[in-house]
Amino acid sequence: MDAAVANTLSDDALSGVLTIDLGALRANYRLLANHVAPSICGAVVKADAYGLGADRVAAALAAEGCRHFFVAHLIEARNLKRYLPTDAKLFVLNGLMPGGEEFAAANGIIPVLNSMAQLHNWSLAAERRGVPLPAVLQFDTGMSRLGLSAADASVLAEDPTLLRDIDVQFIMSHLASADESDSPQNTAQLAVMQDLAASFPQAKLCFANSGGILLSSDFHGDMVRPGIALYGGAASDRIANPMKSVVQLSVRVVQTHTVPEGALVGYAGTYRAPSEMRLATLAAGYADGLPRSLSGRGAAYFGGQRLPIVGRVSMDSMTIDISSLPADALGLGSLVELIGADQSLEDIARDADTISYEILTGLGQRYHRQYI
Repeated sequence: MDAAVANTLSDDALSGVLTIDLGALRANYRLLANHVAPSICGAVVKADAYGLGADRVAAALAAEGCRHFFVAHLIEARNLKRYLPTDAKLFVLNGLMPGGEEFAAANGIIPVLNSMAQLHNWSLAAERRGVPLPAVLQFDTGMSRLGLSAADASVLAEDPTLLRDIDVQFIMSHLASADESDSPQNTAQLAVMQDLAASFPQAKLCFANSGGILLSSDFHGDMVRPGIALYGGAASDRIANPMKSVVQLSVRVVQTHTVPEGALVGYAGTYRAPSEMRLATLAAGYADGLPRSLSGRGAAYFGGQRLPIVGRVSMDSMTIDISSLPADALGLGSLVELIGADQSLEDIARDADTISYEILTGLGQRYHRQYI
């Protein structure tokens, strides 16, 4: 056998097809950027761009004009930087762990400083280099997750020398309930953020995430940083989702078979066939980002028909009821839809009793990925 052939794995041989529409991604960025103009529109590409491939996603966003990118960890910044234009800015939302300062400074990576300890370490790095270093100051406005406290803000406002070695690019915070348009937490956080902005009048403001962008222009500040909306997810309960779908997922059939009335299906026999049924076993499970909580609740689609998941979702497979389809509709290697025209990202997240973020970031590497 020819060696090249022997080492070639056909796309058709893989468990499924994950399609990532970079054109839709770019359209979503344009929509958001136009909506917030003249504010800057950045992009959150942490967690490998929500599981969709940060290298390809960031390059597409850069081609659309994005120049401000956010990741969560320094290692993500290290891996992503080479794919960005030289004039792009790369921010690390969690700031830096001790020892990461020299690498970040040498590579032009900008930390989001969340504590006085991080600020102190970054100031020391600036002193060693003899030049101020860029940073973002994050303040906790009511989420109690990350950020400098109100007391820290007072100390910094009263003693500007503490920031003499820091080139403050933005002050920022994070909205905890922006997807809930009527939540009083939004206006409460905005009021705190406005007070902070008054204490740092020379600093630019970065506040709104995807949901915040859709609340009102009061939340936009000088820069917004959408995440889930870029990838087609719904970011607000107030309006119909205006974003284009970026992700489609189809999974292959491993086996079809007929079972008699009373047959038990899957681990622990949690489903008993109420009559003779035709079943299909699919080549993906919770190891591929399809949560176990879809068991007995979720579905696949074929030809517009809903095919319920029966029994428990396993690590590498799940079983669906195909009794409603013609007998020859599906066979070994056939594709059925998990995310697409008949079932949105939000639909499958709802059936799994989770959020679209968790579905996206959980999609594994065992699918054939195609970018369009």
